[in-house]
Amino acid sequence: MVCTSLRLCCPSLLAAICLFSITPASATAERPNIIIIYADDLGYGDLSCYNDRCAYQTPRLDRMAAEGIRFTDAHSPSTICSPSRYGLFSGQQIYRSTGRGGGAFEGPGGPSYLKPGTLTLGQMLQQQGYRTGVFGKWHVGLTWFDKDGKRLGGGFKNSLLIDYEKSTPLIDGPNKRGFDESFVTPNCPNTDPLYVYIENGMVPVPASERHKRDTLPNPGGKWRWDNDEGWKSPGYDFLNADLLFYKKTEAFIREHRKTSPERPFFAVLSTQIAHAPVLPAEPFNGKTKAGPRGDFVFELDAICGQVLDLVTELGIDDDTLILFNADNGAETLHVGWMREDHQHDASGGWRGMKRDAWEGGHRVPFIARWPGTIPAGQVSAQLTNTTDIFATLASITGFTLPDDQATDSFDMLPVMLGHQDESKSVRPHLLTQSFRGEFQIRTGHWKYLDHKGSGGNGYSKGFLQKYALPNSAPDAPGQLYNLQADPGETENLYFREAARREQLQALLERLKSSGRSAPTGRKPLMRRSAQP
Repeated sequence: MVCTSLRLCCPSLLAAICLFSITPASATAERPNIIIIYADDLGYGDLSCYNDRCAYQTPRLDRMAAEGIRFTDAHSPSTICSPSRYGLFSGQQIYRSTGRGGGAFEGPGGPSYLKPGTLTLGQMLQQQGYRTGVFGKWHVGLTWFDKDGKRLGGGFKNSLLIDYEKSTPLIDGPNKRGFDESFVTPNCPNTDPLYVYIENGMVPVPASERHKRDTLPNPGGKWRWDNDEGWKSPGYDFLNADLLFYKKTEAFIREHRKTSPERPFFAVLSTQIAHAPVLPAEPFNGKTKAGPRGDFVFELDAICGQVLDLVTELGIDDDTLILFNADNGAETLHVGWMREDHQHDASGGWRGMKRDAWEGGHRVPFIARWPGTIPAGQVSAQLTNTTDIFATLASITGFTLPDDQATDSFDMLPVMLGHQDESKSVRPHLLTQSFRGEFQIRTGHWKYLDHKGSGGNGYSKGFLQKYALPNSAPDAPGQLYNLQADPGETENLYFREAARREQLQALLERLKSSGRSAPTGRKPLMRRSAQP
């Protein structure tokens, strides 16, 4: 079991802020450049800095962690792709947008989960003087129209009905949601048709060809599973998706530094890796002894290394904050195959995997590096969520968050700076949502699941049956675990700890009905000079 002692208790943000004297040297400096590398379906145990028994090495991310801070109790907002991306860009749980859960889009899909009036991460940083860009997987929904101007729903068949003249520039694409530049795919780049590239709200090459799985340049045997057949643009490149996304990110940064070096930039590199299908680019085939998926994650590590090398080459290393995070745990078949073939546990010893409400579904890597500002060599057991990136970046850039925005986002900057007492949790609680939109809530080491079973995958038959555990409280409508005593979530204390369970149930209902889980009156920690 890969597990960290959770020393958590009720927090006091005021106390945390008072630990500063208050103006750190960096507080009067210019705003840092910010890069977020957002990985896909990457489990807690998929990096060697998180897993002593990793079947391969991830040296660049290991070094990034050693040069900054590595969080061991970090979580995605959801256990699937699209709702977690909403959490990253909005600082909120998906039910703030939909009223409950949210699925992953296929085909045209949409409209966007990021509704008008929702402050996005890109918009916030634009207001702070940043030039913003997003490159890679978008997957929070887009609006497409047919020739009669009727909005199209999801599904693969609707892809051929898109009228690109009427649909573009996209009314809810990245450039309408806070990004000055974008090069994205609407859904999972190698998994879900519609297979097209969208550049700054336009589709340069519409989908007109039928994609067949057996035409993939590197079939990879069983690892090409989940490459759906559907409509694609001529020339769409499945094999080099993430190399392309990196090149677009690099071009954005280089051009910005050439034309506007006085302004900070914000870039999101949203990868396909390690989502199915597993298609490592040719230079990475056989780079590890852990099969195609080991090679795939090694490719991700190499791309992260290219980002680190780029900021060093440009002389902006000390002026750039780089965050690495993932949208949920590892895919089911990937977890099983890696365990069977390579004795590698992508879930890092935690129960569950993608879609599940158990820890393996949403406990993910989270690393932050900012040389000279974030002290090196930190490992933090602070409870945190991807939604917290929003308030943290607001704090860094001097933006005062309105109470009605980023309502599930807590400022983790004191932790990153090494000024937070690790025995005191910034977060008094944590919300997550599983595949079906069902809720889980944490306070300290107590975790309540407001539903039966995994919240996602079925373990009663088929491939996953071998991972099923005995149900210690089969009559319970929910689950309560003490993660300190039982990190594997094996002993359901729903009835035996009724008082604790009722307390968490009441808290969950209050947070759901209140419209927020984060505190009001949030103030930025860093004091900044006037924006450019």
